[in-house]
Amino acid sequence: GILQTMPFDAAICRGAAISDVDEVTVSGFLETAKSERKFPLSRNTSPGKLFAHLNLFNGNKLSHAAVLLFCHNPQKFRSLISAEVKCLHFHGTEVCKPIPSYQIYKGTLFEQVDEAVDFILSKLNRSVVPGKTGVASEVAYEIPKPVIREAIVNAVAHRDYISNAGIQIMLFADRLEVWNPGALPSGMTMKTLRTEHPSVPHNPLISEPLFWAHYIERAGTGTLDMIALCRKAGIPEPKFEQRGTQFVLTIRRKQISCQKSPTQSPTQSPTQSTDPVIYLLSALLQGELSAGELRTTLKIKHRPTFRTNYLYPAMRAKFIKYTIPEKPNSRLQKYRLTRNGKNYLKTQGQGKKKRGQKK
Repeated sequence: GILQTMPFDAAICRGAAISDVDEVTVSGFLETAKSERKFPLSRNTSPGKLFAHLNLFNGNKLSHAAVLLFCHNPQKFRSLISAEVKCLHFHGTEVCKPIPSYQIYKGTLFEQVDEAVDFILSKLNRSVVPGKTGVASEVAYEIPKPVIREAIVNAVAHRDYISNAGIQIMLFADRLEVWNPGALPSGMTMKTLRTEHPSVPHNPLISEPLFWAHYIERAGTGTLDMIALCRKAGIPEPKFEQRGTQFVLTIRRKQISCQKSPTQSPTQSPTQSTDPVIYLLSALLQGELSAGELRTTLKIKHRPTFRTNYLYPAMRAKFIKYTIPEKPNSRLQKYRLTRNGKNYLKTQGQGKKKRGQKK
């Protein structure tokens, strides 16, 4: 075999070439990094220049970090076969078969994080509350969304990619568990995670782009933020432990005492709206918005999820329409509510405007 003489994320990914790069992912990264982190490179920077800036080349070859973050189907390369996230949902409190819901997410690390977060959120109890701006409704989950996202991002950023085990996320009736191959860095303990501590990334070349894309803060505050958010939500603090070769994070779910109706889903709260289209239509009550503005308003980073679950269903139902119908792919394209969309909102009790808001 070949001896590893450098960190895994910096080593050459054999067989990978610049032609494997997904330019859509690169473009999305540059747009987000520029707008949210003031990234020094322009939005039209080439993949080669971007990778050179982020030290993602090993000589003139792509590193594992470059492939995991920015290439089509990283798992097609032998060294990255296990670079995936498994999500399982159990109705009880123990692992048992048949598994009610089981998904394996591959693709780039950005896609794995976004899809795994969406999977967990779709299974949690949640309630819809009026938005702070009075324009769109907000969703409150029993486990705060930032806690779930931080737990999954940490697993992706810090896992041991040499291990044949993938990240495994299991949602039970009473808890969420995130199993991550690897261990804490030397000198750090479970107690350290509950106090102020420096950021010691296991995969620094992976962590850097995750920071620029606003997935992590790179300041060692992630675990402290999760603890504070769980306290605020009224649920127990996260539990950190090492189980053999796996680092395990456990978050307890909030126990719901309210009575559910006979036809209600086991994971649905009494005030929950199960239709994602409702949120998109509510956002458009404020006026015409582009796809990017809609994703920002709805706090959805994953474009395929936005298109599949929100935009396309609304278009097919003729609840929304283009502002420039003759040029569907125009960069100036926006969306507006149709009469059908407004009527649908009214039937769902979402169509009332805030007093003084322009019609």
